[in-house]
Amino acid sequence: MSRSPEAASPEAALPLAPRNPLTFVERLRAVRDTHTGQATLRDAGGNVTRVTLGPKWLSPPIILVTSPSGARDVLARHNESCDRTAVHRELRHLMGDNLADLPHQPWLSRKRTLQPMFTQHYVRGFAAHMSQAAAMVADGWHAEAEVDLDEGCRRLTLRALGRAALGMDLDERADEIAEPLKIALSYVTDRGVRPVRAPRWLPTPARRRARAAHATMHSLARDVLQSCRADPERDAPLVRALMAATDPVTGRGLSDEDICNDLVAFIVAGHDTTATTLAFALWALGHHIDFQDRVAEEALALGAHELTAKDIPRLGFTAQVVQEAMRLCPPVPVAGRTAMQDIDVDGYRIEAGSMVLVGLYGLHSDPKIWPDPLVFDPGRFTADGATRRDRWAFLPFGGGPRSCIGDQFAMLEATLAIATIVRTIELRSQDDDFPVAAPFTTVAAAPVLSKVRARSGGTS
Repeated sequence: MSRSPEAASPEAALPLAPRNPLTFVERLRAVRDTHTGQATLRDAGGNVTRVTLGPKWLSPPIILVTSPSGARDVLARHNESCDRTAVHRELRHLMGDNLADLPHQPWLSRKRTLQPMFTQHYVRGFAAHMSQAAAMVADGWHAEAEVDLDEGCRRLTLRALGRAALGMDLDERADEIAEPLKIALSYVTDRGVRPVRAPRWLPTPARRRARAAHATMHSLARDVLQSCRADPERDAPLVRALMAATDPVTGRGLSDEDICNDLVAFIVAGHDTTATTLAFALWALGHHIDFQDRVAEEALALGAHELTAKDIPRLGFTAQVVQEAMRLCPPVPVAGRTAMQDIDVDGYRIEAGSMVLVGLYGLHSDPKIWPDPLVFDPGRFTADGATRRDRWAFLPFGGGPRSCIGDQFAMLEATLAIATIVRTIELRSQDDDFPVAAPFTTVAAAPVLSKVRARSGGTS
């Protein structure tokens, strides 16, 4: 007698992920509070918990995963059995095909095409632009008694990205990025998590605003691409690489529409997320003067020259500061997938169709993994600490095949920027809490104020 497909499945014998015991209102509030809500759901329901917000036909169950082994199961072991979520589908519908939102099969080709331009060797060539952008921001802060760290770090990352990768000064076009980006990503996330959505053909005010916001950003990308095509001498390494890129398997290159879509995605990732990491790190150093002085001492020991990629091996503590900032304030709050078939995650069965969210806030703040998890302590990231910890306990760039392609760029920029700023500037943070919002990526929800002054004995 043959077994049914379900009986034959190894997952069939496993229990379903436990249903979260919070009330409906508490669950809804925690899901909408994308970052801090993860700890609430984890503490109530465990490291793998099923969050229901309605009947399956209306709202698929959400499975929140906050254990290292569960994260590995979702992001690596079952990578080919999981695909993008409703949020990613909304992103793709609004912003077109790009590396961040493509489903699995077309993503494979795009990843092969783009990977060579994000190797460590290639990214190190951007270091001078990164250090120069940080120095320009620090120079501007010498004359100010109080600054907004978030605003300054956004200027820094825009300047570095524009000059290092796009061959232009994005300072003058910041208005075409910041507000449109906020509008577009908030719209995408809101639609992606709603159980009931207005049909896409309905011209709602929110949809009109989102389309206008994307059109503004896409126009900027198109201008950059057209300028490069018109001027072969224009120094725009990332755009040139996109123009020349081909899939090594198929030999197929990127269309102009593909290039523009990926440029918008890279602007989002290279500006938005790194700016928040920098702002959080500087805010934390403004409260921990002993750590700030260690960063300054480390950077000043290198001399007065412009910092480069060759200095990174001697900026070990500064890199630990960056890592601790990303632990407490991950660049994205979750790594989301849709289970395309039943899968096993950390000993539980996850049903096909479930939205599976690896909660990075919940993972990075679990007291079973991180002693005193809410305390800022760069010492967690010494070589010895990293060796003793499960490698899947810290996932600032996600994990598995679909981890962030720009991780080398982000770590290089953040480490050089913090060292460059802190060796010349003393910071005293004014706010007790860092204001966080997570419309899609993690951002500062309000100005992050700090008193600044020139560091005694610092370089200039």
